[in-house]
Amino acid sequence: MTTNMPPHARQDGQHSAPTNWDALEWIRSSDDPDEECIEVAAGEGDLIHLRQTDEPDHVVTTTKAKWKAFVLGVQNDEFDHFVTGVEHDAHPDGDA
Repeated sequence: MTTNMPPHARQDGQHSAPTNWDALEWIRSSDDPDEECIEVAAGEGDLIHLRQTDEPDHVVTTTKAKWKAFVLGVQNDEFDHFVTGVEHDAHPDGDA
């Protein structure tokens, strides 16, 4: 993943046009519009962008292949050790 790089800089040293973050279709991780959460958007080519709603100008960019590997890792409980012992609110529908 790349971060803290100008939007037009790429990890491979090449440059692309700056991304207009507002033009992307961001998908929120929460249905509550008042809750701070993570948003994900598909960019040009194979780029995937992530940001927090409370810091929308700080965007992390990765590739679709790396994003897919991460999502599969989450689905396979590979990151559960990061939240062991962390209290969380139950979802309104009763799910944890």
